[in-house]
Amino acid sequence: MATSPEQMPDHAEVVLTCRGTATGKMRNELDVTMVKPFEERFTLASDEGAFHGGDGSAPPPLALFVAGLTGCLMTQIRAFAKRLGVTLDDLDVECRVVWNWAKVGRVYETGPKSFEIDVLLDSPDPVEDQLALIEAAKKGCFIEQTLGRANTIRHRLNVGDGFVDA
Repeated sequence: MATSPEQMPDHAEVVLTCRGTATGKMRNELDVTMVKPFEERFTLASDEGAFHGGDGSAPPPLALFVAGLTGCLMTQIRAFAKRLGVTLDDLDVECRVVWNWAKVGRVYETGPKSFEIDVLLDSPDPVEDQLALIEAAKKGCFIEQTLGRANTIRHRLNVGDGFVDA
């Protein structure tokens, strides 16, 4: 993908992959690669605390998720502020995510309850311009756009000679 807004293509596909490897009691080493539109690679880790038998040596997956949502919106606000000519003197974002949790036999099931994002934007520009910036950032945030839609997630189990849907 081009490096300046003027050189952006009309359409592009963004593809990321992640390979997770179990390395500790509950620790996972996560090798994330952006495949398209250009290649970038990141190494992350997740772990759980004592509740799940982990050592708490890295953030749990839910913390990474909430951090990803918050960081995605913040990135878009800053990137789009430049493109829309909105002055940002300071920016903070406070994100609260609530899930329902219910015990079902020996396991539990979860479901999202609410996503609330407060944007604390310090700008001398008119409120209308600030609201337009936030609206653009919401539409440009990959994670927020994913959460706002019904998604089909396919799981497959490797059975040795191929995969079966799980």
